[in-house]
Amino acid sequence: MKKISKVVNVKTLRGVVSVVFFVALWQLVVLVKVPYLQNLPYPKEVAVDGIQAAGSKAYWFDWGISLMRIFIGFIAAQLIGIPLGLAMGISRIFKSYTFPVFEILRPIPPIAWIPIAILFWPTRELSIYFLVFIGAFFIIVINVLQGVSNISVSLKWAATSLGARPKDIFWKIMVPGSLPSIVTGMTVGMGVTWNVLIAAEMIAGQGGLGRMTWEAYTNHNIPFIVVGMVSIGVAGYLCSTFIRWLGEKAMPWKRKF
Repeated sequence: MKKISKVVNVKTLRGVVSVVFFVALWQLVVLVKVPYLQNLPYPKEVAVDGIQAAGSKAYWFDWGISLMRIFIGFIAAQLIGIPLGLAMGISRIFKSYTFPVFEILRPIPPIAWIPIAILFWPTRELSIYFLVFIGAFFIIVINVLQGVSNISVSLKWAATSLGARPKDIFWKIMVPGSLPSIVTGMTVGMGVTWNVLIAAEMIAGQGGLGRMTWEAYTNHNIPFIVVGMVSIGVAGYLCSTFIRWLGEKAMPWKRKF
């Protein structure tokens, strides 16, 4: 316990030092009026606006809207993407039919789907859910497919020779073997979904952290723009941390190595 506490304290201290250094560098940049950054507000101005925002219901309402959109779109992407990736990794026949279409659609940037989403979904809210879904879907599928492909064939042969049934191989070899790739895909996908969500909220959203930041820009409230950016960063960090925590719970064997 003492060793764990020591590691945690060291990591926390390093994180605090990096934040303090960043804020000090930010203060210096504003003081010396670095070219192209002369309009950057002082950290104190941002802190004051952030404290004021934290005391308002509207600010936390925007947080709630963005988190709800992320949750719905992201969960939908996992519910469809993980089984699809597993199916493509297990069945060569299924992959031969589905992978070509998947590979044609995958390189399209999620932001490029915004016009289509706005035009074809009946409400703006549904279009935002769809864009969040797209942001995570292709990433999770390709990671799951790669994870299944990396599982050694000798494990399947050994299990089969010991009398394992196909469903046993699937649940006890394929799924656990692909879990690291699933968690990686979820973590990367979460970052992309926040990028897509903020862009969608700025263009077509009503409420949310992206819309809040855009309205601060239209009002030329530069300190509050930074407050919005920091809020987005913190929200994304919390979501990714939660996914990593779930991954540790789902893969207890990793803590032993």
